[in-house]
Amino acid sequence: MRMAVNNLRIATLLLAGLAGSAKAQDAEPYKISVSVDLVVLHATVRDPKGGFVSGLREQDFAVYEDGVRQSIKLFRHEDIPVTVGLVIDHSGSMGPKLPEVVAAARTFVHSSNPDDRLFVVNFNEKVTLGLPDSVSFTNRAEQLERAILRMPATGMTALYDASIEGLERFQEGSRDKGALIVISDGGDNASKHTLDQLVKMAEQSSVVMYAIGVFDPTDVDRNPGVLSRLAKTTGGEAFFPGQLDEVVAICERIARDIRNQYTIGYVSSSTGKPGVFRSIRVTASGTEGKLPVRARSGYIAGGGSPVKHGATK
Repeated sequence: MRMAVNNLRIATLLLAGLAGSAKAQDAEPYKISVSVDLVVLHATVRDPKGGFVSGLREQDFAVYEDGVRQSIKLFRHEDIPVTVGLVIDHSGSMGPKLPEVVAAARTFVHSSNPDDRLFVVNFNEKVTLGLPDSVSFTNRAEQLERAILRMPATGMTALYDASIEGLERFQEGSRDKGALIVISDGGDNASKHTLDQLVKMAEQSSVVMYAIGVFDPTDVDRNPGVLSRLAKTTGGEAFFPGQLDEVVAICERIARDIRNQYTIGYVSSSTGKPGVFRSIRVTASGTEGKLPVRARSGYIAGGGSPVKHGATK
């Protein structure tokens, strides 16, 4: 599992950033050549009207860890290919909603970088991978559609198990930037893992999590707070549309969000013990003053091990 602080495949970027230079020339610009311990953030900056702010420079940002300003070592703002996981609820109540989810997945693909790599995790009380065993990732909309429809909508909801499975899948990706999109209409009533285990794994990961809660008003299991917490922890967003047909537009917005993020890296100045949560705050200023920034709220410093599938509560 990629950690927020670990030997990321990112030193090539660091060297390029320090030199103020040049874009990578090959199809895999994030191949590692030297290992560097970095805290890597993917930050979204919007103007007061909600539009994306581009053109900011490294000196326009400030990063604070536990209140102490950090020295930025990596700064990029490019539309780079990413690994994206779609975690799709297939519990019984999702049956009528899956066609809209498929349409949203298609929209996401068409709005994304054509070199992105995607995978699907389907879940009810069981968790399965949507793509065939011979296909780890895809960027083909029709293949994603088949992957989502591969599992029938029936049974209960193992949201935590599925999200952990999704985070673990990033071990196999070849991109240093990853996003996980969770679409569900309920809380969790079937997982073997706990919410604390999932949150800890999210805090150790550099993956940004987005959530779309398509809740029924009468669903006693719905828990929007969980989806909001996962998104805030990792620097993503949680959406709770009033109408199902809004899901397509939300997926398009998420795709644009991913493509417009700033990548910021720093080597922590903290001398604290590993395994402790460290809070992060990112600020930015433009020509019109301070700008709202969304980035992960913190991370667990190295030394923790990711929760493995099948762990007990």
